[in-house]
Amino acid sequence: MRPRKNTTISFFCFASSSSRPVEPAITLLIHFSLIHPSIPGSSGIKKVITMDLNFAGSNSSPPRPKWRKVAYGGMQPGYDDNHTDETFLEGMVMNASVVKRDMLKVMLDSVSISEYLCIVALVVLVWTYTLSSSLDKNSLLLIDISLLVSGFLILLFTQEMLSLSLLLHHALNISFFITGLYVLAPIYQTLTRSISSDSIGAVTVSLLIIHLFLHDYSESTIKAPGVLKNPALTSCISVNASVVASVFIASCLPSRLHVFAIMLFSLQVFLFAPLVTYCIKKYSFCLHLCFSFSLMIMTLSFVYTLHRLLFVVLLSLLVFVNLVCPYWLIRIQEYKFEINGPWDEAKLCFDITD
Repeated sequence: MRPRKNTTISFFCFASSSSRPVEPAITLLIHFSLIHPSIPGSSGIKKVITMDLNFAGSNSSPPRPKWRKVAYGGMQPGYDDNHTDETFLEGMVMNASVVKRDMLKVMLDSVSISEYLCIVALVVLVWTYTLSSSLDKNSLLLIDISLLVSGFLILLFTQEMLSLSLLLHHALNISFFITGLYVLAPIYQTLTRSISSDSIGAVTVSLLIIHLFLHDYSESTIKAPGVLKNPALTSCISVNASVVASVFIASCLPSRLHVFAIMLFSLQVFLFAPLVTYCIKKYSFCLHLCFSFSLMIMTLSFVYTLHRLLFVVLLSLLVFVNLVCPYWLIRIQEYKFEINGPWDEAKLCFDITD
């Protein structure tokens, strides 16, 4: 007869939740008495299970506060600093500031660029004819006077309100401008005497390219009296580049009157032509289109008489600016994808002026 084997196994299980600081503890005491089944008279397995449940509900913590979307509120208790809920992406907006452009509208807006390209081409033509002695100083002075009078009249007629003080203001500025140029003409004449003509030509071309790239085609660099908005830095650099290019060309001329005439012509065009064209465009857009197309035709005809290859280059440039570039702009709008949401920085909806 085998000896009786009693095996007692006790399990103690403690269960608790880590999500709360205090949670009811459950204690299970399971007592198994195992009796070997081969002993005669045994009824199998005798199980005794005793469970003791102790609840500590009186020590539970208050519910966690609801998360709020605030910008400058610090960390909220029970949440991480970068916590977001399911409503975070509800404020996401796609392509909010994307403007759908019209092909005809973009082509009409590009006319201003072609107009100024033709103005610069006319200045280069006058420089070329003056350096080759095809245009004398008397003709240059006549061109200067006609440009000065016509520009002055256009500014007066396109102003909404004419006053005697405004006329005196413009007249005084023009007189100071002409007097200063005439006094500084001998200095301009001898400024680049030690520089070769090839270097002067290369620097002049480079300065004109910088002038065209940085020029503000949307509005005038020279502001009217009383305007609060100042010109941008790139516009000022563009004007300075054109003035320096004019000085380089004027230093190659033989006489003081030549220098004065070419400097007066160049500065009238580079400084005041954008203001005149801007006033025309603001006064009447149809008049602006008529003036621009007339200027293009006149410039192309003058360039054609000078050189056929330059005519082809200028015509190709005008076609590229007025047709190809607007088409490209319309096509690339299809691939523009912009996302705005609560993660963006705040933007002012008004201008801060002194």
